[in-house]
Amino acid sequence: MDRGPYGARRPGRAGADLPPAGGAEGAVVRLHGGAFVRGNLDTEHPWAARIAGGGHSAGAGLAAAPALRACDEQGPPVRFQLLDQPELYDRPDTWPRQNFTDTPWINRDTIAASWQHYLGPAPATPYAAPARAADLSGLPPAYIATAEFCPNRDEGLAYGLRLMRAHVPVELHQWPGTFHGPQALLSACVSQRQTAELGATLRRGLAG
Repeated sequence: MDRGPYGARRPGRAGADLPPAGGAEGAVVRLHGGAFVRGNLDTEHPWAARIAGGGHSAGAGLAAAPALRACDEQGPPVRFQLLDQPELYDRPDTWPRQNFTDTPWINRDTIAASWQHYLGPAPATPYAAPARAADLSGLPPAYIATAEFCPNRDEGLAYGLRLMRAHVPVELHQWPGTFHGPQALLSACVSQRQTAELGATLRRGLAG
């Protein structure tokens, strides 16, 4: 097999550009969380066995941004957004951002640090913080999941409501009693329910 840099197949070779047997019906680019600076391939493998689409946390914000830009600039059509506990808003003025100071995994200070890592001295734009966008009309259908004790909770809910007001089909799921990133606890019943729901939602989104 002829491979180019980084092990990728070179174009033009027999079989290099053939689709999988049976033909693919959709594709998902999954963008991982990690406060814009943490995480790697190994941390994401449990979630990318055809069961997660869009992204989680910072990855969900990074997934929402190209959907917004593609809509604004008539780019490639995006079929569906799956935003799991999305980090969409850089300003620290929501109630959870101000009050969740000691929650597991992510709290007020770690969220503030993640935006500092991501933005540096540059001002936030809607393509960095999609909640800043003035117009959400024309965006693709979305599923948004939030956690009760997550600093990102209210910005995710608010984004979903704004999408609804812009006549975008939205499914909102607020998981009571959970914190940011509970799916890391693979044995927990609620984690298994969330993982199953993400997979089913993604299948519906790509089939619709």
